[in-house]
Amino acid sequence: MRYTLFICLSLFSMAVYAQNKNTSKAMKVNDSKSSTEHKPKLVVGIVVDQMRWDYVNRFKPFFKSSAGFQRFINEGATVDNTLIPYLPTVTACGHACVYTGSVPALHGIAGNEWYDNVKQKKVYCVDDPNVQTIGSSNNTAGQMSPMNVWTTTIGDEFKLASNFKSKVFGISLKDRGAIIPAGHSANGAFWYDSKTGNFISSTYYAKSLPTWVSNYNNLHRPDSLYNLNWNLSLPASVYEANCDLDENTYESTPFGKEAKHFPYTLKSFIAKDYGKISTTPYGNSLVEELAKQAIVNEAMGNDDITDLLAVSFSSPDYIGHSFGPNSWETMDGYIKLDEILADFFTFLDKQVGKNNYTVFLTADHAVANIPAFNIKHQIPGGLSSEGALKNEIGAMLTAKGFNANLINYIGEGNIYFNHSLMDSMKISQDKLIDLVSSYLEKKPDVLQVVETRHAASASMPASLRERIVNGYNVQRSGDLVIINKSGYVDGFPTGTSHGTLYNYDAHIPLLFFGKGIKKTTVKRETYMTDIAPTITTLLGIQMPSGSIGKPIIEILE
Repeated sequence: MRYTLFICLSLFSMAVYAQNKNTSKAMKVNDSKSSTEHKPKLVVGIVVDQMRWDYVNRFKPFFKSSAGFQRFINEGATVDNTLIPYLPTVTACGHACVYTGSVPALHGIAGNEWYDNVKQKKVYCVDDPNVQTIGSSNNTAGQMSPMNVWTTTIGDEFKLASNFKSKVFGISLKDRGAIIPAGHSANGAFWYDSKTGNFISSTYYAKSLPTWVSNYNNLHRPDSLYNLNWNLSLPASVYEANCDLDENTYESTPFGKEAKHFPYTLKSFIAKDYGKISTTPYGNSLVEELAKQAIVNEAMGNDDITDLLAVSFSSPDYIGHSFGPNSWETMDGYIKLDEILADFFTFLDKQVGKNNYTVFLTADHAVANIPAFNIKHQIPGGLSSEGALKNEIGAMLTAKGFNANLINYIGEGNIYFNHSLMDSMKISQDKLIDLVSSYLEKKPDVLQVVETRHAASASMPASLRERIVNGYNVQRSGDLVIINKSGYVDGFPTGTSHGTLYNYDAHIPLLFFGKGIKKTTVKRETYMTDIAPTITTLLGIQMPSGSIGKPIIEILE
């Protein structure tokens, strides 16, 4: 009897165990399924090179479609007070910050170029002499890689979280706009070679271009786009009512000295000059077309492993530098970019599925008004000339009995001392700082000169001090940083630039829509460093290694 009871209890226990085991297995499968259900299959990061925050509101009445910029407003999240928390506000630093969630002090990209205090030479942000160009005979254009970025990126974290099964690509006209966002472990990064009109890459990623990139290059799209010329999207009266004059002596003439106003004839550049297309809206068309090819041919967003496509539209920067933010060219460029975005998002709806992807859009920096435009309208500002400073300071040092070569390099507001010469001449750091600072702070365009190593104690508002501290990298930054007065632009008599800590350079747009994003507006102050942790929080993966930002949780479902 006891034996029979024991057998029955044993069989019952085995049945319960088997049922529990199957239930547990089913729960694991369901948990795995539910963990991917809330995640997008594709994240598309869009950086618009040189976009001020106010452009969306300013140009919104003239956008032809509700499917471009307006889609972020109608369906997604707008984050209205996003600031860049470091100096200098330039392209390489901006792309690095967006995708690392970090600042130059940590990620190492201290400028578009810098003087390396260890290597004792000038370095371009993505230079890599150890790799070779693929896709062009113009070898110097492709000797590039992300080796100078010291931290992981969003794409790297996608790779780590998926056991390197995520597909990650970067596409831009600019090498730094493609390489830095794609990260270290990307499947590929492609940028435009202005000498050949082709998209190229480097052996860092592969031995040859993918067939789909070569096939796209064989279409010779720059020639067919040149053939369209550049005409206005709207009646001239709209631009007259909302912009500066069509023709101004303080605007540059990138299409030739006689090409000073609309319409612009571009046909003469066919098969002759492939660089001019960057300063037209058609540069954005090239990037969008290649981005579509990447999604289709690499099957991005086709499974439950999230992929990343980092797209950077560089043409607004080329246009803005030449014509300024108040020009007909800038306004028309954004009207046409809106149409390109609308087309791209419609493509994503069909190719990936409307609720299967997430998009964010931001800028790497904004831009100042052209100095002469400010002067015309009695706005504070003017022109400064960083290019002449090295000779000026050298002459001042010579006149005081010192060596002009005590200054190694001046760039992007940074002054680099020649420390080995200082040591041999027994000149103290304090003495040289006093000489240079006293000279510069008498200039009408200079607000203050700050010693970068001790910027945390500088006599200026704390929030601005912090930007200098965040931008200071001991191996790659200068000994001093020049803070110009508001509205002063380092450059030439025509065109404009960026790079300062003022809001016209540092206040950028931040927009989201798609899977996992609420329809909302965030008005509190946020930072460029918050973008990366927001995306990784959405996906439930680790933040990039140097990220110092905070996720914008209000926008996440």
